[in-house]
Amino acid sequence: MQNITTVALSRLAAQERALDVGAANMANAATPGFHAERMVFADWLVKQPGGSQPPGGQVISYAQDRATYRDTRQGPLTHTGNPLDIAVGTPDGYFTVQTPGGTRLTRAGHFELSAGGRIVDGTGNALLDIQGRPIQVAATDTTFTITGDGTLSSESGRIARIAVVQPANQQALRPEGSRLFSTDKPTIPVIKPDIVQGAIEDSNVQPVIEMTRMMTDLRAYQFVSQLVQAESEREQSAIDKLTQKRP
Repeated sequence: MQNITTVALSRLAAQERALDVGAANMANAATPGFHAERMVFADWLVKQPGGSQPPGGQVISYAQDRATYRDTRQGPLTHTGNPLDIAVGTPDGYFTVQTPGGTRLTRAGHFELSAGGRIVDGTGNALLDIQGRPIQVAATDTTFTITGDGTLSSESGRIARIAVVQPANQQALRPEGSRLFSTDKPTIPVIKPDIVQGAIEDSNVQPVIEMTRMMTDLRAYQFVSQLVQAESEREQSAIDKLTQKRP
């Protein structure tokens, strides 16, 4: 296979990955607390064998989808009026919840009361306080107030302070689904989380911009596909002419 084809195929693989990432972003455009992912492309340089290559022809540059990173810009807030809906006001803060697999981080701030009086997310994971304990409220508590520093109170008085933590490196967080993250590194408390009660942070995916980006990626994919097809036809034509029997 000629170099032009292998280089083009490397670009096709990278563009396919870009389309997958864009599709995942679009699928989570309405997921609270979701942060879009972006691609990082790089050159993968391969030195050609032999020392008698012409000038400028000694290195082949392939396309490589080196990694993805999360766009950590804060999403817009939607005010719901639900007293247990909360949003972190700082772009680097995360709530902590207790899952069957251990403590996880999240920016999805839609919480509710469980039948047992715990404050939980939509899948039943308990919201944790600054001591790392699930927050429990009394059965008689009906009115809740949450201040900017995360202090949760009811008509009975102070209940707990909601934990908001900052990871050492947000890009090193490992996603689990579209709302939870895990990390092996220690986190530090956010002193002023600026929590907003009665609101949730929406996804920071902008559907129109994301769709435009996906269309650009698709056109690039189609262009490279046509190039590969044209090169294949050129090679086949050359083979046919070389193997053609002469009269």
